[in-house]
Amino acid sequence: MKDALSITGDGVAEIFKGFQLDVGAPPEFMDFRYAVTDHDNGEFWLDHCGALMDVEPMGDRLVTTMCHDIEDPTFPATALATNPLAVVEPIHRPPRAPEGRTPHCHWRVRIDPDGEPFPVPGPALESASSRIIDFRFDPPAPRDTTGEGPRDDYAGPLLTDLVFTEFTSAALIRITREVYLQMHLLAVGFHQSVRRRSDTETADRLLAYQATGIAGVAAGRIREVLGVGPDALGLAAVLDVHPLAGPTAYTGFSSEVSADGTELTVRWDTAADGFADDTWLPLLARDGLRPLAAAAQAVDPHWTVERVPTDGSHVEAVLRLGDEPATEGEEAAVTRISTGAAFTFGPTRTPLPITPV
Repeated sequence: MKDALSITGDGVAEIFKGFQLDVGAPPEFMDFRYAVTDHDNGEFWLDHCGALMDVEPMGDRLVTTMCHDIEDPTFPATALATNPLAVVEPIHRPPRAPEGRTPHCHWRVRIDPDGEPFPVPGPALESASSRIIDFRFDPPAPRDTTGEGPRDDYAGPLLTDLVFTEFTSAALIRITREVYLQMHLLAVGFHQSVRRRSDTETADRLLAYQATGIAGVAAGRIREVLGVGPDALGLAAVLDVHPLAGPTAYTGFSSEVSADGTELTVRWDTAADGFADDTWLPLLARDGLRPLAAAAQAVDPHWTVERVPTDGSHVEAVLRLGDEPATEGEEAAVTRISTGAAFTFGPTRTPLPITPV
């Protein structure tokens, strides 16, 4: 992402830019705020933490697991990508005391020029052999630049908020591609983490569960954003930008609506790099089409999925409207427990430069 947006430098401001563009910190749902003292010192805090809102009703034990064991290690790991001398320290973090304390958590970031570089985290070393790590895109060629913004990179000052309509079409394509890859990286990390703690069968089963739940919820949200209908053209529009499909250079995805507009054929080229990594994609090649069905049925519950036999060079399925509506699967229902599933973004904020204080 830093390369895609010409983010150079190794200071705290550049670390915070990395936070803003990380798939694990969606704007508003994870409402990061920042202060920069100088090149080597700054703070960040969360005025709203969606992850905390999800688990706080379940008690302090689960809050500690989420915040201390799952989320917190991601902060220094993200900082180290910009500067291996960065130190990320909590000022306060949940469980919240007193109850309702704000901000939800508060952190100090400092760069210690006399310290020893921090080692690459173990999970990052495990995933280092994945093809996704070194994946590179061709420069984007936008089909339509009407109404695009003037910002083609993020080389200027750190901003309080990113307003994506201010970016050029080419920059938005670069950002979107990288967010897609980060989604697949999350799946790789999850799959490998579960496998370390259990076995291959359990890891594959839980990865399929995760993929199916996210696929259904994501498709429903995409359908609403695009405002498309439940027909084959609408389904194609949703699937073409779905996490199961993008970025197509990595997933090998393509789709085609039949001439009469009643069927949709989707394909994944199994020679694509995504099929060599620990992502959701190999599940599709092993007869695991439940994620695809969940996505389609979030557009309209009448969609059915039929696998097309192939020679293994690709995964292919035909989607048709059936007579009986499917019920939402357990996987999507569990995913909806998160407040993020129905999260609504607020009005666009005015981006202000953050300068050292």
